[in-house]
Amino acid sequence: MPTRIARLLLPLGLALLLTACSSAPRVSAPVDPDHPVRFALLQQYAHWEGTPYRYGGNSRRGVDCSGFIQQVYRGFADRHLPRTTRQQAELGRAVSWSELEPGDLVFFKTGFKQRHAGIYLGNGEFMHASTSKGVILSHLDNPYWADAWWMARRLP
Repeated sequence: MPTRIARLLLPLGLALLLTACSSAPRVSAPVDPDHPVRFALLQQYAHWEGTPYRYGGNSRRGVDCSGFIQQVYRGFADRHLPRTTRQQAELGRAVSWSELEPGDLVFFKTGFKQRHAGIYLGNGEFMHASTSKGVILSHLDNPYWADAWWMARRLP
């Protein structure tokens, strides 16, 4: 597994790795090994990219947004987070959009009682398990996500 990730992070492979779904723009910022949280998160993304969405899932066969967050934090920080979006939204402390740092959890209201979550990467980007495209990178300034913005939380 480590050799696969290393190959994905080579400069030529990086452009392909960081390309989100075809309708999303290319990721703007390169992997920065000097920013250890972003670097570790992008390594996790390399492992999960393209995993299909499955409600209640938490494996590479299918994962939902809160299961994805739970698995990523277990993989990069050996932290055990709660399973549901509601429980994850109660963790840490609230931070504003302008204060976001890589590793912060971002939350969205996507319906009357529906919530969605992802992990902020920096430069306006977050990774998440999209119901239509599986695990992808998206931009907070995308009109859909900007309109659905709910809050962000920083874990201690």
